[in-house]
Amino acid sequence: MENSHQKPIAWVGSSKKDLKAMPEEVQDDIGYALDLAQHNKQAAYAEQMKGDLRDVIEIRADNETGNSTFRAAYTVQLGDMIYVLHVFQKKSKRGRETPKRDLDLIHQRLKQAREHHEQQEQKSRD
Repeated sequence: MENSHQKPIAWVGSSKKDLKAMPEEVQDDIGYALDLAQHNKQAAYAEQMKGDLRDVIEIRADNETGNSTFRAAYTVQLGDMIYVLHVFQKKSKRGRETPKRDLDLIHQRLKQAREHHEQQEQKSRD
């Protein structure tokens, strides 16, 4: 029998507000990918990031016209929770590379998510 347990989502920083500001089709694509993640699956248009962000999955979604790329970064490596770290519109036209300021924000929010996870673990032990 399939495990129907759905992992809860924690939104870090302004990620939820940022997602709500995106075009509806982008919200749908990112929402679908996050729903799959909640059931231990990964969307075909989501991929693991590299290096010290290898615990982060990046979702790539385009708007209807295909002329704007949107990204969402999340991690499933912390307990039984999905942390959505950053949702943004990729403005750079330099290939598929994620801009440095967005990478910096993902690093910062991953640190916050890890701290939150540690606090939750500590509470459950107390």
